[in-house]
Amino acid sequence: MSLSTTAIEPSRFREALGHYASGITVITSLIDGEPLGFTCQSFYSVSMSPPLVSFSVMASSASYPGMRQAGRFAVNILSGEQVGISNQFARKGTDKWHGVQWQASPLGNPVIAGSLHWLDCEIHAEHAAGDHLIVIGEVKALKLHEASATQPLLYFKGNYCNLAALGAA
Repeated sequence: MSLSTTAIEPSRFREALGHYASGITVITSLIDGEPLGFTCQSFYSVSMSPPLVSFSVMASSASYPGMRQAGRFAVNILSGEQVGISNQFARKGTDKWHGVQWQASPLGNPVIAGSLHWLDCEIHAEHAAGDHLIVIGEVKALKLHEASATQPLLYFKGNYCNLAALGAA
């Protein structure tokens, strides 16, 4: 089997990856009293011992340099009811925090009200990878909400969806 030497078109690559369902998170931090945050679907667990998680962020992100300076971040795992929060934090150049209720985590990171769960992390490592940075965080605190009927916010084929919709897809 020979590999094609043709470059992979970004739109086709994005379309292929869109067939992988993912949860939606908002990564947050606080620097000089100002909350920072962005929507992120490239989030995953890395290690159980020590407890490590990772997310990927565009190297050109306006929010991430402040997080790096703070040395910490929270992962807000969004619930199915938080489509508006996901869209708000995905925008560039706007007041992402307008109308958003939050409280400080044990490390001082913003925890968004209504999130399904949250993880409070210190930056453990950072790696350059193409046009992104891979950030690894060590989980120092977490909160699991016990509302078992609450569904996670999922993204699949370029759209928000729920678990029932994925079963029918």
